[in-house]
Amino acid sequence: MNSFLLVLVLSVAAIALAQDSYTTRFDNVNIDEIINNRRLLKGYTNCLLDKGPCSPDGAELKLRLPDGIKTNCEKCSEKQRDGAKKIFKHLINKEPEIWKELEAKFDPDHTYRDRYKDNAAKEGILLPN
Repeated sequence: MNSFLLVLVLSVAAIALAQDSYTTRFDNVNIDEIINNRRLLKGYTNCLLDKGPCSPDGAELKLRLPDGIKTNCEKCSEKQRDGAKKIFKHLINKEPEIWKELEAKFDPDHTYRDRYKDNAAKEGILLPN
């Protein structure tokens, strides 16, 4: 199972509905539309960072994010993992300041970064120092 620190950060698809798995009702969300639209991207990240209001989906994502990080996204579908990889790459490569802020909030001591670093490298994702 490949997943990363921010496996749920912007992936609305990873919102939990049940204990055994996250709901797939958002699996058809266009991840490219979110990462390529600065307004949408900032809306979700501002929600996660307590810098702005949260949409209902963003609030649910924010609620479930700690569990997703802690459990290595055990409850994610394959489509959710694929979307998370895309988001992860985008944040590291194109939005490093957002990445730093999210990491500071959700993994300040780098526990999860260290835990998932090898998985990220296998996917061709190099975590910044």
